[in-house]
Amino acid sequence: MSEKKLLILNQHQIEQKLDRIAYQILEDNFDEQEILIAGILPRGNHIAQRLKTILDGIAPFSSRLLSIELEKQSSTLQAKINFDVQECSNKVVILVDDVLNSGKTLAYGLAVFLDVPLKKLRTAVLIDRNHKSFPVTTDFAGVALSTVIKEHVDVVLDEDGQEDAVYLR
Repeated sequence: MSEKKLLILNQHQIEQKLDRIAYQILEDNFDEQEILIAGILPRGNHIAQRLKTILDGIAPFSSRLLSIELEKQSSTLQAKINFDVQECSNKVVILVDDVLNSGKTLAYGLAVFLDVPLKKLRTAVLIDRNHKSFPVTTDFAGVALSTVIKEHVDVVLDEDGQEDAVYLR
């Protein structure tokens, strides 16, 4: 039996959402010299890279891509990062993921920066599902999607070898 999938965003719509998020980030940080874009692996990092590419073309500030790998099934924070967290001191950090569901992944991502005095910490997601169990909000979201808890959102990106799309199943 085939599983039914409902197309939420196609490739063009994803591009539009990411462009809008990039412009919102620009407006929020116009006076900055540099911002750090921290993507949660795997798809959050792909989205962060796309946002960086857009910002590099429109923003007067520079941006640097950081990667965070989280053990999402763990009950404690277990993160691998590709940077020295102290380099983030007194800088703006944008934490990026593909989907905000319960908020656990973003909460763990935020915890990476808890011991560092940041200038600003913002969150960006492509899809905000509104099923938060953790006190996490998004500053920049492509789409706020009201779903039932049993439904699943699949973000498929070109980096995965398929055409960009977001499905609800």
